[in-house]
Amino acid sequence: MSVREFYAGKNILLTGGTGFMGKVLIEKMLYSIPDLGTIYLLMRPKRGKSVAQRLEDMHRLPLFDRIRNERPSVLKKVKALQGDVLFDDFGLSESVIEELANEVHVVFHFAATLKLEAPLKDNVDMNTTGTLRTLKVAKRMRNLQIFVHLSTAFCYPDYQSLGERMHAPPAKPEDVMRLIEWMDDKQLKVVTPSLLGAHPNSYTYSKRLAERIVEEAYGELPVVIARPSIVCPSYREPVAGWVDNLNGPVGLMLGAGKGVIRTMLCDGTLTAQVIPVDIAINAIIALGKIEATKPEKSEVIPVYNVNVGHQQPTTWGDVLNVAKVYGRKYPLEWPLWYPNGDITTNKAVHEVKRVLFHLLPAYFIDLLLLLLGQKRFMVRIQDRISQGLEVLQYFTMRPWTFPCPNFDKIRSYLDDEEKQIFLTDLSKGDRDEYMKKSVEGGRIYCLKEDPSKLTKNRTHHNILFVLDCIVKFFFVMLMLSFLASWFEPVKTVFSYGGPIIKPLPFLGKTVFPDQDN
Repeated sequence: MSVREFYAGKNILLTGGTGFMGKVLIEKMLYSIPDLGTIYLLMRPKRGKSVAQRLEDMHRLPLFDRIRNERPSVLKKVKALQGDVLFDDFGLSESVIEELANEVHVVFHFAATLKLEAPLKDNVDMNTTGTLRTLKVAKRMRNLQIFVHLSTAFCYPDYQSLGERMHAPPAKPEDVMRLIEWMDDKQLKVVTPSLLGAHPNSYTYSKRLAERIVEEAYGELPVVIARPSIVCPSYREPVAGWVDNLNGPVGLMLGAGKGVIRTMLCDGTLTAQVIPVDIAINAIIALGKIEATKPEKSEVIPVYNVNVGHQQPTTWGDVLNVAKVYGRKYPLEWPLWYPNGDITTNKAVHEVKRVLFHLLPAYFIDLLLLLLGQKRFMVRIQDRISQGLEVLQYFTMRPWTFPCPNFDKIRSYLDDEEKQIFLTDLSKGDRDEYMKKSVEGGRIYCLKEDPSKLTKNRTHHNILFVLDCIVKFFFVMLMLSFLASWFEPVKTVFSYGGPIIKPLPFLGKTVFPDQDN
């Protein structure tokens, strides 16, 4: 049975369908599986818009262009349900739950909060308890064939190599869930570090607890865990480079291109464990079919590390170099300063650069805005950038190894046609071209910039380059003059420079104080 044959006529329940991966899953299934049944999409009202309005807005995204142009009728297969995994039974009526119990064949549980820096309570309530609530609903489904739980490849930071197997959680999920119910925010803030242990944040911790809850349901429910690595813009479908957020490497590259990120703790020799979103979704759709149709179930819960980092290893240094070359050839609109940031593994060097190139310019710009009577914002932006970098740097300063034989084996279950439709092998892909498309996608879909303004952007870019050189020159002269004024041997060395040193700003006056006499 092929993947498309398996999903023909199947009804799907999707949580987290308005997120980055969720939207790509909807588009892919609607486009590639013509005979698909209904997709029940769990949504909540947001910013004054009803779920119907939000669904309509989602269908207008560039992501759905090919469906609107080629198969607009399939959009009717998506049925929005106003609900939330933060509530028992998703807050749905008994009649709707009964409809799901009778109609749903496949559950994709994608709902999660992706705010790595969010408090423990928020992450556990959404990622851990939300998973438990979803499993309780799934247990009422009479025709359920597979429950796919979306986890993360980074939920076991205390293991050097994370294979496709389960490990014991640092605490019992039920104990932690009870803890956040009766402790107030202040108390939780105090105990959080001891609870997290090796975990860098409450996101990976809560996802690890959620995996244990899913594992405990195995046997009673047909469940499988998918662990994607860092999910990046699309490789091919529905359009190369599509992305709807600035999380991860794309946000870093665009932030650097805008001149607001100029230093980061990152080991450029380490492999960037990333996967394009469409490749991840192809794998998740395929593994759902594979596990649902296996003649014999394994004794332990099946786990898939959804990652392509081993297929064509790319270091963080490679990513930075491609982004720099491409960013200078096709500069972004109105960067704050000439984009010439860099990475380092030295925390002291990073901190000095952060003060000089992040904080001081931010305070200077806010001071100018204050004097002009405008609203200040740069310090606030830099605070957010610093928080984001602090979280991400944990993942870019240590090696990660994700053996994934189950993921690699997916292709063996597909025929030649479906190997292309549900592509999971990028070993022969054009890595540099993909990274360029990713930056371009971020420019168009996130920053909403017009690519036709490149000539104007280059002019602005060249002006900033000259200013950057001038500022650096004067800064170096200032530092050298400081050294010469405080250290006599340094001043003596510079004094031999005579005609060369005298004209230099700051330094000439310091070394030759009587040169005007």
